[in-house]
Amino acid sequence: MCTCITYENGGFYFGRNLDLDSSFGEAVTVTPRSFPLDFRNAGRQERHYAMIGMAAADDSFPLYAEAVNEKGLAMAGLNFPGNAFYQKPDGSGLELASFEVIAWILGKCASAAEAEDHLREMKIIDTAFSKTMAPAPLHWMLADRGRCLVIEAVRDGLKVYEDPFGVLTNNPPFEYHRMNMNNYMNLTANNPQNFFSPGLELRPYAQGMGAIGLPGDASSASRFVRAAFMKWNSVAPQEEKANVSQFFHILDSVAMVRGTVVTEQGTYDITTYSCCVNTDTGVYYYKTYDDSRVRSVDMHETDLDKNSLNMIRIN
Repeated sequence: MCTCITYENGGFYFGRNLDLDSSFGEAVTVTPRSFPLDFRNAGRQERHYAMIGMAAADDSFPLYAEAVNEKGLAMAGLNFPGNAFYQKPDGSGLELASFEVIAWILGKCASAAEAEDHLREMKIIDTAFSKTMAPAPLHWMLADRGRCLVIEAVRDGLKVYEDPFGVLTNNPPFEYHRMNMNNYMNLTANNPQNFFSPGLELRPYAQGMGAIGLPGDASSASRFVRAAFMKWNSVAPQEEKANVSQFFHILDSVAMVRGTVVTEQGTYDITTYSCCVNTDTGVYYYKTYDDSRVRSVDMHETDLDKNSLNMIRIN
């Protein structure tokens, strides 16, 4: 369970809540331009765009959950079980394992439009990173300042959707979320008007009643609607501190509190971390479930021409 959003208010920001029942050894990871990216079926990138994001701590390959490159293109993978379908490799076209998608696209592409050209030939294959790490069922959100796309590898093939909301959660597929948003067009941040009947004197008795009906549960469909409502009704001064603060407040509105979501295994989903990256400056902000202080890592404080990963463990 995860929620990913974009936010534009002078600067352009991208980030997400990572909701899991345990840590995956996450580390803020900077991949410099000269770190060689070896792909199982798609060759090797000796030189590529630098990128920063949260990845599993592995010094052989950046296993990004989300990242942004130095050109301002950002991408995140979100859980998509039961719907994600990866093909068997056959040596044709551009074959990428699910764990390679973010690094490949951000390493090669400067914009969503450029990435879209490659998506036409891309095939997501079921190759595992290792014997102990099976392919994760994912779909992806890809965004720059101009466009936001959702990418879903399903049985019918690779689907690419325009995402006007700048929001993505989990199941069902994106087409459902897009249609479901029509059920909430009556919501407003303003005081509601009486449309019930002109013959009845009905009036609001408290602030916030225009959003009665906004779902508050933790399901992915409800989080999608709630995150979109918060984002599109958000107001903040156009300066960095206010924008980052507002971004985290939006994510907080869809965060997981330990004990409120019990998995089938009897564990508890929590928001293990929340992040926000300024795609213009490459500054990555984050906080964790047990430490609400917002910390930051500036991609440009790393030598972006070196050939090794820079990893900062967050736990």
